[in-house]
Amino acid sequence: MSNIKFNPRTITVLIFILVTGLFRALIPMVGDVNILANFSAVGAIALFGGAYFNSNSKAFSLPLLTLFLSDLILSLTVYKSFNSGFLYEGWYLIYAAFALMVLVGKIILRNVNIINVILATFVTVFIHWIVTDFGVWYGSAMYPQTMAGFSTVLVNAIPFEVRFLDGTLGYSAIMFGLFEYLKVKYPVLNLKASRLTV
Repeated sequence: MSNIKFNPRTITVLIFILVTGLFRALIPMVGDVNILANFSAVGAIALFGGAYFNSNSKAFSLPLLTLFLSDLILSLTVYKSFNSGFLYEGWYLIYAAFALMVLVGKIILRNVNIINVILATFVTVFIHWIVTDFGVWYGSAMYPQTMAGFSTVLVNAIPFEVRFLDGTLGYSAIMFGLFEYLKVKYPVLNLKASRLTV
């Protein structure tokens, strides 16, 4: 047991994700829910986990667990009056979109730099826009089940997606910027150095 060494990179990435997930859950409790709607950290959390967890199992499971825990806190508090069940309607599409966002982080952010983070952010927002709004449109009595009806849903969602873009860019700037700074200051957080520990 005394020979077990903990990977400081993995622990640091996990702390970043958990703290940001906690902010996601707590900020709506003290702010205007309508203003904060979709100004979310989930896109940044997904990209961050995809970029910095070397293991696929950790890259997908730990950010998804953080999303679930923050969703659970929100559904039992701020959004309690809006939810008829354990989680919100269409949650499975949000989680599918979230998993795709992690994949974007793994593919685009193999090399973390400003341009790649911005590119990954726009791809993430596009995924969120299409996947989640498909759930709003499909089977809806409010919108015709045609491409025109789906287009209407997409157009109506633009203000929310702009806020999601703002949130993803803002949280990504903080998370990626701070972690890259820490990597320079503490070389043990670099991937090659972290492979020496478990």
